[in-house]
Amino acid sequence: MPDDMHSQGIGTLAATLWAELVGESWSWAEREPMLQPWLERAILGRRNFADALARLIGDKLGGPALMAGALEELVAAVLDRDRTILRSADADLRAHRDRNPSCPDLATPFLFFKGFQALQCHRIAHRLWRDDRRALALLLQSRSSEIFGVDIHPGARIGCGVFIDHATSIVIGETAVVGDDVSILHEVTLGGTGKESGDRHPKIAARVLIGAGAKVLGNITVGIGAKIGAGSVVLDPVPPHATVAGVPARVVGRCTSMAPALDMDHSLPHFIGAGI
Repeated sequence: MPDDMHSQGIGTLAATLWAELVGESWSWAEREPMLQPWLERAILGRRNFADALARLIGDKLGGPALMAGALEELVAAVLDRDRTILRSADADLRAHRDRNPSCPDLATPFLFFKGFQALQCHRIAHRLWRDDRRALALLLQSRSSEIFGVDIHPGARIGCGVFIDHATSIVIGETAVVGDDVSILHEVTLGGTGKESGDRHPKIAARVLIGAGAKVLGNITVGIGAKIGAGSVVLDPVPPHATVAGVPARVVGRCTSMAPALDMDHSLPHFIGAGI
């Protein structure tokens, strides 16, 4: 796709998303007038989605080392240079709405859910990392870890439509790769084994569901459409569409869905609980 057509496509997506966010925010302001000044700062007073996202990240991560206004300008410049971040953010927001039964709209994850917010901070840090502005990228990582309790190395590569639910204690290492439409719950680690160097972190294919507290360690591949049970420790590659569980994890069945990350079905074969 030519660059101008690609930009127009991203612009159309962002405009559609922005119209939905503004409409939802006005509805909130009408129901709760005391929220209107805050909504004006966050959404209603902003020019577009990129402007609102820059303000959000500036307000969340601003501090003594990097003032909120300067950070907002930095994020705006990064978004202007790399518009694909907006496409990813659009897909991430819709993933929250579509996969989380407690999320009725798009404004809720944008304003309140640290899984979405931390992931967008990572996307900015990752762009800075790729541009060899590594000290600045690490500063954003550090602030994000302090604020959200989410530690994603700026070198990690993360696809679009990623849903990080609850998000507390998420750790994703430098050489990890997360594909499109993956769902990750709290206390998940995509880490190294502690003795490797170089390319040492997991590669998670598209539409994988990773249950709460699971640890995936080492430069291993988790195949497309797989499911990892809560609390599992995964040390070996996982075949596509397999369900794994346990410590250490083993294959306990095949996924009944081609996209467990979209269905958010965390159930395991009944015999697992029986110890068979």
